[in-house]
Amino acid sequence: MKKKKFLFILLALIFIYALWLSFLLLRFKTYKLPSTYTSPLEIEGVYHIHSTFSDGQKHPDIIASVASLSSLDFIILTDHGNPNFESISSQGWKEGVLVLAGSELSVNRGHLVALGFDLPDSNFSQTAEEAVYQIKALKGFSIIAHPFSKVQWSWGKFIDYSGIEIINADTMLRKDIHRSLPYLPALLIKPKYALLKMLVRPEKNLKRWDLLNSQHPIFGYFSSDAHRLYRPVFSLLRLHPLLKNQLSEDFETAKCQVYDALREGRFFNAIDAAAQAKGFRFWGEKGEKRIQMGKTIVADSPINLHIETSSPFAKETLLIHNGKAVLRSLKNTISYEAALAGTYRVEVYLKEKSPLGKNIPWILSNPIFIREKKQ
Repeated sequence: MKKKKFLFILLALIFIYALWLSFLLLRFKTYKLPSTYTSPLEIEGVYHIHSTFSDGQKHPDIIASVASLSSLDFIILTDHGNPNFESISSQGWKEGVLVLAGSELSVNRGHLVALGFDLPDSNFSQTAEEAVYQIKALKGFSIIAHPFSKVQWSWGKFIDYSGIEIINADTMLRKDIHRSLPYLPALLIKPKYALLKMLVRPEKNLKRWDLLNSQHPIFGYFSSDAHRLYRPVFSLLRLHPLLKNQLSEDFETAKCQVYDALREGRFFNAIDAAAQAKGFRFWGEKGEKRIQMGKTIVADSPINLHIETSSPFAKETLLIHNGKAVLRSLKNTISYEAALAGTYRVEVYLKEKSPLGKNIPWILSNPIFIREKKQ
């Protein structure tokens, strides 16, 4: 009798759970923009992807096909290596997608992603300082990968890297798997929903980024760190570079266009699985001069900062100065007179019904750096 009662209660709980999860999944949607929200100078791509050339599940050609189905303009492979010559040799236009490749290096301080470098004659050093110098000497740039993961970055003395991963999807999903257990079955039905529920606010990363920016200009990245589940992961976190000219059909030219935007901080990050983020803009003006994200300007008078989030979704925009919010607004178009020197960046929070946590930035800009004019 007790066994039957236990079985009945268990089945009832499973039924209630199934109803609850079904209700959530049926209600879920990605907020999409009208087709008019396009610009040939704004492209979308996914950074930090692993293939069969390291510990990923698919060959770069198959990954490119998935990227094409996901309407991506570019992807960046970052297979483990020192560097990974096989992965780099797979670059090119594939299925209408620009496939770029760098390498994720294992160095004494942690993991470092190297991008845009000329091929070295020998392996990069396993000492972080030397590796960063070698990458830069080969016209490349470097990004600290998953700084607060199991393989943590050892900060110590600053070296000349140019970026830091603010969200690393793989790290986040592994770290918080326990809180995501109720949503794991959704991976089989609506994986985008499950992945969104697994994200948490990257508090440590944001604080470290602001601290670094108080000393040196550093750019922030949303990193997929994809090893499998490429289709849903490709919709989750995206980079939105702003190009100076339309993306070229010539591979070498297109590669330079994307890497130039990244190395200059001329891009924003978005969680596009929650809502499409095309059209966001953050810039400054000094007289007739337009100041893009990533730029450093020396000023002896206030700089006018402008933010456009013209998407029709409910949202709240925060202007952050040196790590603290100095403006909050529900408006689509915002202007702010920046009278103080420092680092200014933007966080946008989605206010629509969404599995994305309310304290997780839907859009994260790169900064504009205002420096005081030396007397």
